[in-house]
Amino acid sequence: MVDSRLQTVAYPALSSRPFRRDLEPLAPHVIVLFGATGDLAKRKLLSGLAYLAESTLAPDLRVVGTAMEDISVDEFRILARSAVENFGMHVINGEAWGRFSERLTYVPHSAGPDGLTAAVKDAETALGPNARRLHYLSVPPKSAQSVITMLRDADLVNNSRVVMEKPFGHDLTSAIGLNDFLHEAFEESQIFRIDHFLGKEAAQNILAFRFANGLFEPIWNRNFIDHIQIDIPETLGLDLRSNFYESTGAYKDMVVTHLFQVLAFVAMEPPTALEPRAISEEKNKVFRSLLPVRPADVVRGQYTGYHSEDGVAPDSDTETFIALKVGLDNWRWAGVPFYLRTGKRMAEGMRIISIAFKEAPRTMFPPGSGVGTQGPDHLTFDLADSSRVSLSFYGKRPGPGMRLEKLSMQFSTQETDSAGDVLEAYERLILDAMRGDHTLFTTAEGIESLWDRSAPLLEDPPPVRPYGPGTWGPNAIHQLIAPNAWRLPFERAWRESKPVTH
Repeated sequence: MVDSRLQTVAYPALSSRPFRRDLEPLAPHVIVLFGATGDLAKRKLLSGLAYLAESTLAPDLRVVGTAMEDISVDEFRILARSAVENFGMHVINGEAWGRFSERLTYVPHSAGPDGLTAAVKDAETALGPNARRLHYLSVPPKSAQSVITMLRDADLVNNSRVVMEKPFGHDLTSAIGLNDFLHEAFEESQIFRIDHFLGKEAAQNILAFRFANGLFEPIWNRNFIDHIQIDIPETLGLDLRSNFYESTGAYKDMVVTHLFQVLAFVAMEPPTALEPRAISEEKNKVFRSLLPVRPADVVRGQYTGYHSEDGVAPDSDTETFIALKVGLDNWRWAGVPFYLRTGKRMAEGMRIISIAFKEAPRTMFPPGSGVGTQGPDHLTFDLADSSRVSLSFYGKRPGPGMRLEKLSMQFSTQETDSAGDVLEAYERLILDAMRGDHTLFTTAEGIESLWDRSAPLLEDPPPVRPYGPGTWGPNAIHQLIAPNAWRLPFERAWRESKPVTH
């Protein structure tokens, strides 16, 4: 059951504008950023916080950074400015940076719980008596429990929320243990297990397309949809994360924490309202209906040269690629296969969801007309920052005779007047966590259900197959999806959209 303590804050997730109705103004916040000198903090979190601090979206805030590095506050501010300038999506001018810099402080781990408590109390004094705390754990999984222990020892649990980074355990037993440990200090309503994929505009646009349009919702079921693909190849390698990756692999790193979460948005039943508890319950129903992942329906791969990476064991069986077929045992989706694929060092970096509709009878069309030659009609969501959607269909080619070709209608958020309102995924999710909005986060029940369904694969994984860097994975992926075909690589590129100008 979904924890009854989850807040039911109204959240119009279908809007691209970050506007909340019927909400009191947010209380000031102290953001305690663990792992403040790490890669995620540099690439996403510090620049996102700098933008939110200057926007009208977030309340007054202070950031207390902490990490193993024994650096000064001034050195941390230099690091943060470099991060904002090199990785930020938004331009922060000198005056704005000066204001944000004054909101930054730093405490090394060597200062212990007392040092952290003092820094947080100083920040709260500057913000006033109504200040709340948000603890962001941008740390390796093995460090999460020690951070929670420090928060408890520092008396920083009350009046606070905590954001957890993936993975949330590595199997059912460890997930239950981690959740039980968290619940010793925090209530479920205080815990936010983050998945930045769901913070993207395109992921939330799935809900808009499904539930706001009479064109799509009536056909969003096994009677009209043949199969669904969620395909997230990456061109990047390990990026100095071999110690982390060796203990996880592609399935634990990406499928459980990202692709299955996206699948829930695609497959969930209409919630009773666009509010956190209702949406969380529908997502959890999807996870409960997920059939166990059979090893026979999985292709594991490892790119050639992986064993030469620093920190990788010479006989490592860790998969850097995985493709799988899964199904849902419910009335809407029974018999519809979901194909998932992700991997490192692949041909392109893409993030797509492709809905393949069942094909119409072809007998009325003359031989050679072209109908069906380019596969079924597809509705495709691009989860990249450009947030594009395409609907492909057959249409008549101009000229004599009945010759058909594949056409498409495409849309991009860059074509709208609201393009400037788009938040980067981490910005949106940090803002939602400050509001106590669980809509785009994973619950304890949900993550435990997924590890439970993963048990057959984890207990008896198929052997890894080699694939060359810059390819689309092992050849066995084609047998996995037959008689269908993978949508990537696309036969034609997305049309480039130009932003709206006035």
